[in-house]
Amino acid sequence: MNATRALRQAAAAHQRTPLIKFLGKRSTPKTLDHTPHVHPASPTETLPDSFASYRSKAQQHGPLTHGSSSSSSSLAYGAIGGHAGSSLGSVTPPKGQYFDRNELPARFRRTPWTQDEMDAIETGGASMFA
Repeated sequence: MNATRALRQAAAAHQRTPLIKFLGKRSTPKTLDHTPHVHPASPTETLPDSFASYRSKAQQHGPLTHGSSSSSSSLAYGAIGGHAGSSLGSVTPPKGQYFDRNELPARFRRTPWTQDEMDAIETGGASMFA
């Protein structure tokens, strides 16, 4: 208790100065350049002429447009549901690729949890030392 009283008296006698140093009041630059610029990592080093021309060439998990623009614009959600599923082709993976981990050879599959491992997880590891 005496140590706390001594610390309070020392703190009252000494003015605390923060360790952080501020540079000054914030101010915006006098001139801001808002013109579009090409990203430094862009492979083309040119900006597209318009968003429509960019969209016609852009890909997101495949082309964004299927067929003519008039047929895709008449669909409510673009090309979703525009074709029967059977017309999209096979859904079996190519040789050497797998959709599910259980299709892999046994050495690559997940090993099932043992009862000891489940008990260790549920008790936060305390069952390992009991």
